[in-house]
Amino acid sequence: MRALPGRPRPGTGAGTGLTDTARRIIRLNYGFQLLFNLLWWMPVFYAYQKAAGLSDGQIFGIQSIYYVAFCLLEIPTGLIADRIGTRNCLRAGAVVMTAANLAPVVSASYTGFLVHFLAIAAGRSLTSGAASAYLYDGLRAERCDEHYLRAEGTARALGLAAKVLCWPLVGPLMALAHPAPYVLSAVSAAGSLVCAVLLPRLAGAEAGADTGRGSGGRRGGAFLRDAGTALRCVASSPWLALVMVQGVAVFTLSRICQVNLFQPILLDHGIGEASHGGVLAAMTVAEAVASARPQWLSRRLPPVAWVSVLSLALAGALAAMTLGGPWTVVVLLCLFAAATGFAFPVQRKLVNDAVPAHAPRATLLSVESIVDRAVCALAAIAVGAYLSAGHLDALLWHSALATAVLLGVFQLLLRSGVVDRTGQGGDRAMPSQAGGPGAGTASAGVGDGAPDPADADAAGEPGREGALEPGEAARRPRTT
Repeated sequence: MRALPGRPRPGTGAGTGLTDTARRIIRLNYGFQLLFNLLWWMPVFYAYQKAAGLSDGQIFGIQSIYYVAFCLLEIPTGLIADRIGTRNCLRAGAVVMTAANLAPVVSASYTGFLVHFLAIAAGRSLTSGAASAYLYDGLRAERCDEHYLRAEGTARALGLAAKVLCWPLVGPLMALAHPAPYVLSAVSAAGSLVCAVLLPRLAGAEAGADTGRGSGGRRGGAFLRDAGTALRCVASSPWLALVMVQGVAVFTLSRICQVNLFQPILLDHGIGEASHGGVLAAMTVAEAVASARPQWLSRRLPPVAWVSVLSLALAGALAAMTLGGPWTVVVLLCLFAAATGFAFPVQRKLVNDAVPAHAPRATLLSVESIVDRAVCALAAIAVGAYLSAGHLDALLWHSALATAVLLGVFQLLLRSGVVDRTGQGGDRAMPSQAGGPGAGTASAGVGDGAPDPADADAAGEPGREGALEPGEAARRPRTT
């Protein structure tokens, strides 16, 4: 006897509350996120370009162009995702990423690397909002949206774990075949395309996309309408705007520490370059474990408060690095990474829950990404000025103070009652404290900036007492 459509079959893990379709969506999302973001060339791209004859000015000039291109492409690609469907956008992003990773193999020159990074920006912008929107809408359509937080964190954790395992192999593989990092990256991206092709169609979520494709010459007007709708959503939803602003602290601090300041901090404390890989691996493990277990956070605080607490923890860790010795700094960096791992999936779900019903979700997630990167670009300029003047400690303290001021203003607005947290996110604006479909929340991925890709999902053990996102949460009655 065949099981009813949409209901879990006996013996297929029905106790977890996941339908077969929801389980398929989650597993394919794991595969897509891991393979799409597995850039084997990340540890060696600087040395690879130097060996190809590029100067430092050319290398960092390409990086600047990458950042600008990413910001410029975020809104158009978010609009594309909302018009053609998030699943189709993921497929397009995987195709572009596969071609991008082959560009340096075809032409190891300035032009080849420039094309490579511009295509990377296009591929990542096509998927940055679409991946999260597809997962969120897919689980919501299956009445399994209480599993979203775990799915976000687990995918991120798996991607980070893959990097820890694969990146140490890059050196030996390059000795065998010099272009190996880029070829393997292209193979991984092609694998993500297979996962995207196998993703099930979301009838309700993609019906509008089908209509948009059939509108022919009026499609340009539809793009403008979606852009206008997204901006009106942010303007008319103070809660959504505030949640996006709160996420800026997490994203900017993580980027400053893990990309811009990681090596300067270690070198300033006498930790040689030979040890940097080991420290980075330890940080990645800490972040991966935390990303996979956001439910360890106590439910005594609501998710929005947890993001503020974790942001302050990041700021405090940066400030404390000015006071400790080498081993203290290594421990603080690992704690910093763990706090980042906890914060990202929670912040991502917060933003998703705050998006009003029927709003262009992928476009709004792209808006959030642009805000994060714009602030990060300004912060990078300040970082360069501080480091050039030899004021690393002052930079760490000022970053911590700026974060505390930002979060203080956020909490004042929150507690003043100026912002109404009800009715902002469709079914719910705030995650429920009872662990229902709205329990928990999340934001942009850790390496969403320059070549540092790893977004993901969050897993955990069901039914943990006091967890932020219990697996056995009460679910709404299913309609048949």
